[in-house]
Amino acid sequence: MLDRIGEEKARATSIVRYAPASRFPGHQHPGGEEILVLSGTFSDEGGDYPAGWYLRNPPDSSHRPFTNEGATIFVKLRQMPEDERRSVRINTREPSSWVKHGERESCPLFTDEREQVSLEKRAAGVPLLGHFVDGAELLVLDGSLTEAAHQYGKGSWLRLPPGKYPEFVAGPGGVTLYLKTGHLGQYLTGAVSL
Repeated sequence: MLDRIGEEKARATSIVRYAPASRFPGHQHPGGEEILVLSGTFSDEGGDYPAGWYLRNPPDSSHRPFTNEGATIFVKLRQMPEDERRSVRINTREPSSWVKHGERESCPLFTDEREQVSLEKRAAGVPLLGHFVDGAELLVLDGSLTEAAHQYGKGSWLRLPPGKYPEFVAGPGGVTLYLKTGHLGQYLTGAVSL
């Protein structure tokens, strides 16, 4: 568990490991579900999703997840607005899913007026964020991210408040990470800009 607000039916961010031959009963996701398959193959009645797949199931969607070989997933529950209706399936290991911008590479996963979700690659020493962000959440998938004397390796999860972060740069071997921005500002807190 990385973050949880609530009891049994909580707004949660977790890393979940499924043992081989695991089955989960059919269930609904009232606040939506976002999944990044980290290892193995995650499956449901919609198909099989090996490591690298990004899945986004909108509010009130349902499924019956399972895995034959076992899987580890990064999952976010109950964090979507009620009016979201898009279902997303992206294979991030497909080269055509990536866009190169100089020393930066990005695999766009989801964008709307509330949030931007992507996988990002940076070569050694290249800054992660070159602009102000209205909050950010990231999970290091490969390599490392450095900030002053701190180094965050594979599996590190960070949540940053709104601001600028020029000190976050890719470590000596570069970095690949999941990045979500915008979702920690006014839409999460209920604040309104006048």
